[in-house]
Amino acid sequence: MTKRKAKEFEPGKGYTKADWDAVSDTPEITPADMKKAKPFAEAFPVLAEKARQVRGAQKAPTKVPVSIRLSPEVVEHFKAGGPGWQARIDDALRKMVSGA
Repeated sequence: MTKRKAKEFEPGKGYTKADWDAVSDTPEITPADMKKAKPFAEAFPVLAEKARQVRGAQKAPTKVPVSIRLSPEVVEHFKAGGPGWQARIDDALRKMVSGA
């Protein structure tokens, strides 16, 4: 095995210096350690089952995924209203199509 260069603590990565120090002296995993290791699904069966769950296909898709290029002003206008900006664009286009 090749020896890796030890990493240095970098603030702002989601952990504190105390967290870093608590695990920074963890020894490298040896081939013997790997032989004793259990598969993830065996060690954490509940988490493994949750990771395997998928949502599945929509029963009745209501919208069609498309790619569209819009002017920056249009995107900024709708995004300024917060989350749901794509739905608001859809509503505006639907009103235009229906003539309302």
